[in-house]
Amino acid sequence: MNVVDSAFLFDCQGDELLGIVSAPEIGQPSLGVLVIVGGPQYRVGSHRQFVLLSRHLAMNGIACMRFDYRGMGDGSGEQHSFEAVDTDVRAALDAFFARQPGLRQVVLWGLCDGASVACFYAPTDERVAGLVLLNPWVKTEAGVAKTYLKHYYLRRLTDPAFWKKLVSGRVALGASVGGVAGAIRAASKGGGGPDATDSSIPGRMAARLDASDLPFAVFLSRRDYVAREFEGVLAESAAWKRLMEGERCIGTMHFDADHTFSSATARNSVADATLNAVARFDRFAQKCR
Repeated sequence: MNVVDSAFLFDCQGDELLGIVSAPEIGQPSLGVLVIVGGPQYRVGSHRQFVLLSRHLAMNGIACMRFDYRGMGDGSGEQHSFEAVDTDVRAALDAFFARQPGLRQVVLWGLCDGASVACFYAPTDERVAGLVLLNPWVKTEAGVAKTYLKHYYLRRLTDPAFWKKLVSGRVALGASVGGVAGAIRAASKGGGGPDATDSSIPGRMAARLDASDLPFAVFLSRRDYVAREFEGVLAESAAWKRLMEGERCIGTMHFDADHTFSSATARNSVADATLNAVARFDRFAQKCR
């Protein structure tokens, strides 16, 4: 199927944002995908991932829009944190529906803190049909420390190359010991885990995702500390466990990839998995009607 890319400007509280819609040349798709970028990034994505994803979806009959936040890429105005871009997302959805009059609902697709934005925004807009969350950003000081202790420092201690460097004097022992000690202190601040306070990023994400009552999928990279931290949250958070084990979770997929899915194989796999997830969201919605 031929794809048509159309670029346009749209308003967001007096600022101009740039959006690009990739759509099939023929037909009026009823279900679309809005790509929510993780910062600091813009609409193209690392290794052109968002461009390639959008065109892949359009070739399969699904309209896809990507856009720049205020203060990012070609968006005018002041840059906002990922926790304060709901207005940008709503303006993008308004523009998307205006450009694609056949749209009925849209799936939010977010990488890193773009996935966090999707969770925060989802319960505020009835046009959202589901979420695809890639390496969701659930950062806490304790979470980062635990992740590095488990997946970085422990791995180094079991690596023969590290001990060879240590014996040869090529490792700054004081700095290494200090790093481990600092990580242990930070990890110990975790207390009751990510559910201990509603103000934590993972706690608020879970609460908003739960409030949305929408189906979602989670894609994780095997070679990514952000994904490892998310897995740490799942191990400790009752709220996230309940969400992931519920019927609204379409599934969790693991890819042999880095954080931004930089290889062509990983990008293609994510694009195909996104198509499958969107189809399942549509079936989920039909079942719930």
